Amino acid sequence: MTMLVPATEVARPSRPARRPELDAIRAFVVMGLVFFHSALVFDARDDFYVKNPETTGVITIFAGLAVVWAMPMLFMVAGLGSWHSLRRRGPAGMAAERLRRLGVPLVFVTVALVPLPQWLRMRGETGSDESYLRFLPRFFDVRLDLSDFPFVLRGEHFETGHLWFVVLLLAFSLMLAPVAAWLPREPTRRLLDRLATVAQRRGAILLPAIPVAALCALVGLEEAFAGWSRWAYLLFFVYGVVLASDPRFREAMRREAMRAGVLAVALFSIGAVAFMSAEDPFTDMTGVAIVGRTLYGLTGWCALVAIAGLLDRRQASTSDSAGGSRRRLFDYVGTAALPLYLLHQPILVAVAYVVVRWDAAIPVKYAVLVTVTYAITVAAYELLVRRVRLARFLFGLREPTVGLIHSRA
Repeated sequence: MTMLVPATEVARPSRPARRPELDAIRAFVVMGLVFFHSALVFDARDDFYVKNPETTGVITIFAGLAVVWAMPMLFMVAGLGSWHSLRRRGPAGMAAERLRRLGVPLVFVTVALVPLPQWLRMRGETGSDESYLRFLPRFFDVRLDLSDFPFVLRGEHFETGHLWFVVLLLAFSLMLAPVAAWLPREPTRRLLDRLATVAQRRGAILLPAIPVAALCALVGLEEAFAGWSRWAYLLFFVYGVVLASDPRFREAMRREAMRAGVLAVALFSIGAVAFMSAEDPFTDMTGVAIVGRTLYGLTGWCALVAIAGLLDRRQASTSDSAGGSRRRLFDYVGTAALPLYLLHQPILVAVAYVVVRWDAAIPVKYAVLVTVTYAITVAAYELLVRRVRLARFLFGLREPTVGLIHSRA
C-alpha cells in the first residue's frame, strides 16, 4: 500500500487557484451565526442557555432556511481545504497542522470560555448565586465515555457547547489522515477520475444527495448539532475532499447550479410540511418523519450545489479590479473566522443574560443583542487576539494569518 499523495507532490505542490467565493460563503455563515444564535433566545422551541420571558414560534421556520445548508457548507469547504493540505504536507503533516490549528483552540476555549454559558444558565434557571470560580470545578468534573464519539468527556455540567463544530472537524481530519496514508495511489486516482467523468453527465452532480438523504432517514438527525447528524457532516466533509480532487466537479456544480436551486426550493417546501407535521421529526421512525428527513437530506446537498455553483459563476464574471475590495473584506473575515466563531457564543449569552431582563419588545431586544454581540466580539478579536502573539496561537491563527479553512480548489 502506498500513500495517496507522493512525497514529490508534497514537496513541490502546484498552487491552486484562489476561491474567493468560498471565502464569501464561510464569511457569511460565520457572521450569520450571531443572528441565528441571537434568535434562539426568543425561540419558543429551542432550549438555549438564556431565554426571553416572551418567545415566538416563528423563528423555527426561519431557522430551518439556514440550518439546511449553512453548517453542511462549512464541512464541505473544510473537506476542500483538507485535500489541499494533504497535497502540501502529506497525511502526517496535515494531522499535525490540524492539531495545532484546531486542537489548541479547542482545549484553550473549553477551559477559558465554554463554562460561562453553563454558569449563566444555572443562575437564570435556579436563581443560584454561586460564583463562577466555585462553579468551575463542578463543570470540569468529567469522566471518559467513548459511547458518544467523538465527544468522549462526560459530566453533569460539562459540555463542548458551540465547539461541537471544532470537535467534529478535528476528528474528521484525523480520521482522513490515516486513510489517505494507506489508500493505494493509482487505484484511488482512477476512481476519482471515473467519478469526475460521471459528474459531467446531466444531473449527476446531484446524486450525492441520495446517501445523505438515506442517512438522515434511517439514522436520524441531532438537534444539538444544528439539525444534522454528525455522520451526515462526515459525508459533506468527504464530499469536499472528493470535489477538490478534480476541476471537473467544480465545472459540474457551476453547470447544474440553477437546476439544483430549483430542486432545493421545491424539496424544502414539501419537506417542511412533513417535518413540521411529525411529533419528533429528528428521531421518529414514523412514515411522515422519515419522509421529512429524506427530503431534508436531499434539500441540503442540492442547496450546497446551488449556492457554491452560483457564487462560482458570479466570481468568474467579476473582474479583479471590481472585486478587489470585496476580496479584501473576505480575506479579513476569512482570517478572523475561527476566532470569531470561538468568541461569539459566550459573549452572546452574557449579553443576552442582561438584555432579556429589559422591559422591551422582542424586535428591540433582538436588535440590541445582535449589535452589542457583534461589537464586543469584533473588538475582542481585534484587540485581544489578532494583535497578541500568544493569543493568535491559542486561537488557531497562522503566521501570517489565513482563514479558518484554506479555501483553494
